[in-house]
Amino acid sequence: MKKTLGAVALLGASALLLAGCGGSGDGAGSNDAEGAEIRVWLVGTDTPQDARDYLKETFEEENPGSTLVIEEQQWTGLVDKLTTSLSSNDSPDIVEMGNTQAPAFTSSGALLSLDDIYEDLGGDDLLPGFVQAGTWDDTFYAAPYYSGARVVFYNTAMYEQAGVAVPTTLDEYVSNGVALTGALPGVSGVYFPGKDWYNALPFIWENGGEIAVQDGDEWDAQLSSDESLAGLAQVQELMTQASLAAKDGDEADGWVPFRTEQSATYSAPSWAYWSIVADEDQQPTAVAETTGYFALPGMDGGAAQVFAGGSNVGIAAKSSNPDLAKSALEIMMSDEYQTILAENGLVPALVSLGGEVAAATPELATVIAEAAANAKLTPASPNWADVEAQGIMQDLFVNIANGGDIAALAAAADEQIESILNG
Repeated sequence: MKKTLGAVALLGASALLLAGCGGSGDGAGSNDAEGAEIRVWLVGTDTPQDARDYLKETFEEENPGSTLVIEEQQWTGLVDKLTTSLSSNDSPDIVEMGNTQAPAFTSSGALLSLDDIYEDLGGDDLLPGFVQAGTWDDTFYAAPYYSGARVVFYNTAMYEQAGVAVPTTLDEYVSNGVALTGALPGVSGVYFPGKDWYNALPFIWENGGEIAVQDGDEWDAQLSSDESLAGLAQVQELMTQASLAAKDGDEADGWVPFRTEQSATYSAPSWAYWSIVADEDQQPTAVAETTGYFALPGMDGGAAQVFAGGSNVGIAAKSSNPDLAKSALEIMMSDEYQTILAENGLVPALVSLGGEVAAATPELATVIAEAAANAKLTPASPNWADVEAQGIMQDLFVNIANGGDIAALAAAADEQIESILNG
């Protein structure tokens, strides 16, 4: 996932930023210049043109004489470019970064504290998982920008044929998957390839487990805790008894077996809907009329905590115009701006606007909002990217999918994760 860093390494980022940036949290300029230019780095094309225009026009109207310039960056090589630029004397003022990239910069003094404008940016209405990703040492540095929500798609005809209903708890979700596979030969009750650790995380979290938690200055990996092991056991049951997906496969193009009626249930980011109901030529698929959707249920009902991709946005500690940058950031977090993002299919940073997400139906929009409000992220360590780069989570779940000893595999993964996070 491009906004979750993947294999991008952050080695040396913190050291370079600490060398180039003050860690006090104060902007470089004590007084904003008249007629200043505010530079905003947005990444990729996800931010729609309507939002860009609104930001520029509103900022310049509210700050006569000053201008705002949007400079589009690319996800490839972004960490290295941010590391260099944020430590230079020609730093941009506002920067977008992937949510799992954020800890590398919040922890290094590269970003300005936003504690003084937390309420103005949305306060408790901000997506909580992204607030956590943008917070370091009890200081808020990077606000949520937008998110993507994972929802569960299901084949309504297959559910009816197998005699199962939409689950209301995580245990029912697992038992449904096994029942569907038993009732429908050649069909995955739940499509769950071995490397798909994104969809495995909710089972850990819903059972009360964690990947790793911080204890003072050290990280304590907890995949081998009793709670996490209970979640991993559910994952193994699905992977071995409910899924016909490749045990060493990844989550790419998972909509293909679903739309070709080789799987009855498929958990994916909400945008996968369009690839399910239409083919590459935009023609309706066989499941266009039989695709339903629901939020992955929690252990005791409601929506489960699911992993979310997305972005955070912060102000450079070396911004020459921190007050003007704060003014621009407040516009980006406003109801008006965030509604534009929602109308273009992105999950907004404000929970209260979740129902505004553009979707095929109002029901799907509600499911997306429910899932996004319960989203959770990976450990907020600047070294987490190295865990991903070394494929530790992927290897763990491939071995689990192949029927390996969960306790032994989890203990080995904990040892590797602690070595990296505490390295």
